[in-house]
Amino acid sequence: MNAAAPPPPSVAEAHDRARRRGFVASSDSVVGPLLAVLAGAVPDGGRVLEIGTGCGAGAAWLAHGVAGRDVQIISVEQDADLARESSAAVPDAVEVLAADIGEALPGLGSFDLVFADAEGGKWTGFAQTRDAVRPGGVLVLDDMDVSRYTSDEHRRTVARVLDDIRQDQRFLVAELAAGSGIVLATRLRSTEAV
Repeated sequence: MNAAAPPPPSVAEAHDRARRRGFVASSDSVVGPLLAVLAGAVPDGGRVLEIGTGCGAGAAWLAHGVAGRDVQIISVEQDADLARESSAAVPDAVEVLAADIGEALPGLGSFDLVFADAEGGKWTGFAQTRDAVRPGGVLVLDDMDVSRYTSDEHRRTVARVLDDIRQDQRFLVAELAAGSGIVLATRLRSTEAV
C-alpha cells in the first residue's frame, strides 16, 4: 500500500467507531500500515495475534495485509462490550475473543506475528506474550517511547519491558522512534552462534 493512499475502508470505519465512542487508543497512522506489511509476510497457514482489539483499527490493518490468504487472525479484547461491537464490524478474517489475555493466551498456541497493544500482555504478562512468538516470528510493541509518559510508574514499566526484550537472546530487536514508539522483535530460528 502506498503511504499516501487512504486507509482501507475497514480501517476508516474502525476510526469512525472510535470517534463515536470517544475511544482514543486506536492504532495510529504509523503503526497501521506497518501491521499490514508485516501481516503480508506471514506465511499461508500462519497465525496472527492482536492483543487489544479496541475499535478494530489494528485488526482491520492486519486483515488488509493478509487479504485473500489462509492466515488466522485472533484479536483479544478484555472489554466484553467493546469486543462484541468490534467483532460485528471487523473483517471476516478476524476472530475477536472477549477475554483477559493472561487467561486466554496459554490456550491459544503460538503465532507468526504478535501485536501487543494493550496493557495486559505488554505491561503485565509480557513473558507469556513474548514466548507465544514462533521462531522466525515477529513481535510488535506499540507505545514504547518512555518519554511520552508522565507517571514514574509508567516509565518504569516501559523501561522494564524494553530491558526484558533487549536482553532476550532469542530476539533481534529494533526500536523505532516513530509514532508513540515502536519496538519490532524477530524471534531467531536458532540461537546458536553463526
